[in-house]
Order: sequence, then C-alpha cells, then structure tokens
Amino acid sequence: MNDAHLHMVVNHFPIIGTFFGIGILIAGMFLKNDSVKNTAYILFVIASIFGALSMATGEGAEEMVEDFPNIGKAIIHEHEELAEKFALVLYVTGVFALISLGAAVKKFRMAKIFSFITLLLALISGVLSIKVGTSGGEIRHTEIRENSAFSAPLNENPAATKEYKGDEK
Repeated sequence: MNDAHLHMVVNHFPIIGTFFGIGILIAGMFLKNDSVKNTAYILFVIASIFGALSMATGEGAEEMVEDFPNIGKAIIHEHEELAEKFALVLYVTGVFALISLGAAVKKFRMAKIFSFITLLLALISGVLSIKVGTSGGEIRHTEIRENSAFSAPLNENPAATKEYKGDEK
C-alpha cells in the first residue's frame, strides 16, 4: 500500500466523522443527554486523528499523481491549501471536544458553553470539509470540475451530441 492508497483510505473519515459528530452533538444538546454529547466529542477527536493521518499521507499522494495527465499542480495546490485550513480548524475542534468531554465528565458549570463552542467549531470544520472534499475529488474526477467538458451543456460539447462522428475538431 502506497501513500496515495493510504490517503484515499483515511481522507474520508475527517469529513464523515465531522458531519456525524455535528448531528450527534445537536441531538445530545437538544435531548440534554451527556452520553450522546460525549459520543460526539469522541467522534470529533477521532476525526482529528484521521485528519492528521490524511495530512501525513497527502504529500506522498501528491508526489504520485501530480504529473498524471489532466491533473496538474495547480489543482493539487488548491486542495492542499484548503486541507491545511481544514486540518487546523479540525485540530482545534478536537481539542475543544476533549475539553468539552472533560467538562461534561466532571460536571463543570461551563460544560454547556463548551458544547456550543465545540458545535460552532465543528460547523466551521464541516463547511471547510465540503470544500476540501470537493477539491480532492476534482483531482481525479474531472467530471465534477466546474470547467469540465462533461459539465458543459450538450450544445457546447460536440463529443456529447449524437451527431458527433469523432473526426471533427
């Protein structure tokens, strides 16, 4: 297994874990159930760990694919920049989740405020994760790029029409 493969294995959990954590934390706050909130906090910590693993394998994955046709260094650089921002916010979310977990376990009077701070950080992480996931997907899935021939209307892409014979330019 190489870094590109490892990156593909671990890079989904920070995104998915963040969104599951947000849903579970909101449910726990609504239900006023510390066990449910604690589950969300643990998910945020695990998502942060997987975020670190994604960052650790990203450079090796970049080296493997940056010279592939239709990829280019610019799109990888954009993904890398977004990933760094996402990772930073995700790490802070993970730290606040640990603080919130400790406050909940010790029944600290500020636990509710820590829950809201953790939720706010997680929501910011969620927004960034969408951008990172999309930019990462665009690296190999050219069909989801905004300027892709696949996303152009049929009349602007002759290869997508029935009349296209393949010999026209």
